[in-house]
Amino acid sequence: MSNQSRRSELLMPAGSLEKLKVAVLYGADAVYMGTPDLSLRVKSQMSLDDVVEGIDFAHSHGVRVYLTLNLFSHNKDIDKLPEYVDTVRKVRPDGLIVADPGVFMFVREHAPELDLHVSTQANVCSWQSAKFWQSIGAKLVVLGREVSYEELTEIREKCQDIKIEAFVHGSMCMTYSGRCLLSNFMAERGANQGACANSCRWKYKVHMKLKDGTVKELKLTEENLEMFDFFLEEDMRPGELMEIQEDERGSYILNSRDLCIMPKLEDYLKIGVDSLKVEGRGKSPYYAGLVARAYRMAIDDWYEDPENWSAEEYMKELATIPNRGYTLAFHDGRLTNYAHGYDSNTNVSDWEYAGQIVEVEDDAFIMSVKNRMLPGDVIEIVPPRSRQTIFIRMYEFIDAKTGKVGEAVHANTQPFIRLPFSLFEQEDPEFLRREILPMTIVRKEKALSEDEWQRLKLDQEGHKIEMGKGNEDRYDAKREALQTALDDRQKERSFRTPRVGTKGCCGRGCNGCLIFWHDESYAKAREILAKRKQGEMLEKDGKTIAAE
Repeated sequence: MSNQSRRSELLMPAGSLEKLKVAVLYGADAVYMGTPDLSLRVKSQMSLDDVVEGIDFAHSHGVRVYLTLNLFSHNKDIDKLPEYVDTVRKVRPDGLIVADPGVFMFVREHAPELDLHVSTQANVCSWQSAKFWQSIGAKLVVLGREVSYEELTEIREKCQDIKIEAFVHGSMCMTYSGRCLLSNFMAERGANQGACANSCRWKYKVHMKLKDGTVKELKLTEENLEMFDFFLEEDMRPGELMEIQEDERGSYILNSRDLCIMPKLEDYLKIGVDSLKVEGRGKSPYYAGLVARAYRMAIDDWYEDPENWSAEEYMKELATIPNRGYTLAFHDGRLTNYAHGYDSNTNVSDWEYAGQIVEVEDDAFIMSVKNRMLPGDVIEIVPPRSRQTIFIRMYEFIDAKTGKVGEAVHANTQPFIRLPFSLFEQEDPEFLRREILPMTIVRKEKALSEDEWQRLKLDQEGHKIEMGKGNEDRYDAKREALQTALDDRQKERSFRTPRVGTKGCCGRGCNGCLIFWHDESYAKAREILAKRKQGEMLEKDGKTIAAE
């Protein structure tokens, strides 16, 4: 069944005003955003002024804007609703995304002119649920990530009079559409109140409790590794042991790879899914722009020539964006082992965000640098309106403020460099001024470590297996190669001298800015932090250093 009468829109996240503008310029048909008080993103960078400016900018480019009001309300939230709804009415979004039935009822009664969309947090996973929301006034339902393509097709067939929105790209949650117990238990941060701590991404280790009550970490070494196997046994499945693979690095048993429906995108376009949703309001402008660009090209090309459409070109584009490995997730039904990354939780790509064009002069671009650049680096300018990208090899860097020429640029100084049009020998200056707009993204290749390369190869093989093209034996071999590379990295770190510093953050919430290598214990960290606060001196490796 093909339904080209319902042209699918590309819906992009807007976690800040800058990201909104980038998503719009790079091809979004619609964006969604919210303010921290009543949306499910407490880290939203959008103020009310930003919302107003963002809606004006999007509408001036013919792009729709949906605001989020998708919290599950407590009594304390109800008093905020009248003022919030009055404000929403004034800024005139194209839709309001709601999850809570009580909030839905309030908005429908007090602002009947607003189109109401039902959030994924409401867990709409059947045509019957979609019809329920339609019956009380919803214009669109966002389906849960757990809906398979077979189920999606049936929902589309039975629900022709309500719009359907489905996720196509972005982070996956290990639990049911965001209902995470781990985050609440471990960090007292409510996932359904927009404060998820991403506890599923953390590394976990096995400990053992002895009969005398003491708890010890189970140290795995080359000598004793073969003595142990680790299993989970679920209460209702006695005797069915599910193996956990863990070594001295720990295990990431809850860490899902990132959703990427691109290889199956034509399935969604054929049945007329009204809105194709990309997740990631917390991601960078680089992510917002390049994901929008890849899906924009893919969607337009399919409508232009569906018979000869292939995802390969667009997957190459998506590979330039840091990711945890891609998965089809629930497309074919239940998740497979290849939907999870058991060895690492980091985002990896062999490309990185080089910077952004912030100003176009008569004879030069001014570029904001986001990552270190060295002589010989090749940068690629990715225009928002053209498929033609522009490569330049950089040998020197002109400071845009002082005019001084340097041989390297370090992003921590937030520098701006000047790119004279004379560098672009093969390009027409008129083309450059017309196509390279302010906010244009610049990327460059990134040098990867051995374990990062092995991670990429493993992730790619897992994605191929999900599509019926990969090889399980090859996947196992690549996973073994990754584990070897990670072991080598671990051994290399063990030879480094632990240090104490004041810059950066270990990310473990110790309320200080200590930097430790992996073999420093948490207790030691607290001890050093206390001494630092008291201005004491520390002794390490026979040397006395200031605790500052």
